[in-house]
Amino acid sequence: MSKQDLKKKLTDIQYKVTQEEGTEAPFKNEYWDNYDEGIYVDVVSGEPLFSSKDKFKSGSGWPSFTKPLIANNIVEKEDHKLSSTRIEVRSKEGDSHLGHVFEDGPEPTGLRYCLNSAALRFIPKDKLEKEGYEEFLEEFE
Repeated sequence: MSKQDLKKKLTDIQYKVTQEEGTEAPFKNEYWDNYDEGIYVDVVSGEPLFSSKDKFKSGSGWPSFTKPLIANNIVEKEDHKLSSTRIEVRSKEGDSHLGHVFEDGPEPTGLRYCLNSAALRFIPKDKLEKEGYEEFLEEFE
């Protein structure tokens, strides 16, 4: 999809986050306090990324997860934009900037995938089949 098409498809904040590696405000984004059952997909490509089963309250103001739903859908890259090195998290197919991963999360992984809501679309458990993600229904049984 061209940049021009993406600008038409996405909101301003979705474009800024996913295409320009922006960051949305903490505690003022769509999913930071969403704990409904379902999965989170890339807002650009629709590829499945994270499950509500792995979401936790991090206190950061952004949605945080202990692990990806499908590890192969996540690409990690070193990010040297700030004074310290961080690990950027991107979607594989959509190449969307999602956020960063830190090593201060809870067990079992000790990881905190700290993501921008603007890079995600939440699909509730009861809409997984209708949206074409029925293979993830067993995640919630």
